[in-house]
Amino acid sequence: MTELLFQQDSYLKEFDATIVSVDAESRAVVLDRTAFYPGGGGQPCDFGLLSVDGTEYPVSKVKKRGADALHFIGGEDELPEVGASVHGVIDWERRYQLMRAHTAMHILCGVVFRDYGALVTGGNMDPLKGRMDFEFESMKKELVVEIEKAINVEAQKGLDVKVDVLPREEAFQIPDLIRTKINLLPEGINEIRTIEIVGLDLQADGGTHLHNTSEVGTLRVTNYKSKGKINKRIYVEVE
Repeated sequence: MTELLFQQDSYLKEFDATIVSVDAESRAVVLDRTAFYPGGGGQPCDFGLLSVDGTEYPVSKVKKRGADALHFIGGEDELPEVGASVHGVIDWERRYQLMRAHTAMHILCGVVFRDYGALVTGGNMDPLKGRMDFEFESMKKELVVEIEKAINVEAQKGLDVKVDVLPREEAFQIPDLIRTKINLLPEGINEIRTIEIVGLDLQADGGTHLHNTSEVGTLRVTNYKSKGKINKRIYVEVE
């Protein structure tokens, strides 16, 4: 099992770990602990470097496999061995841009749910931008303008963003914890990590976030589309 350090500290840029297994065919290593986000919930995985005995391996992909996080490493150097000590460094500029985008998506989700009661039907993000689909029957320019104004008001309030981990039974007593149309949390997960934008949004979420909404910047709705009878997509960029 890989200890996921980012779940408690999204601002951790470097860390030390030990290699617990090596997948030679895939050029991947499993660490006992990591600050690399393995992707999920619409947020892409982190990139960065792993240093082992003076050799630097670029990390081109990270993904979960059961309870393990696989770090896929590039280059042509011989793979490190099980038991080797590793120093990991996150591509912080990219990570921080993803954090700004992810927190922006939660501001958008919180505002739309609060003001219009619309559930999320999908979403994705890249550094400094993302899109989210909502259960709206119709969407017009006037509505989009209202939403853009409202999400910027919330971002500029400087709301704290808090992380908590709760027993599953306790977590699901929170009203509207799941904002997606379909509950994507498997039955086998006994502890639920929550992200709260204080006063606006509280959801189950496994990704990396800012400490405060003031770090997001200015949000701009760049486009909107109809993706079905009750499925409307909003594109947002942060500046």
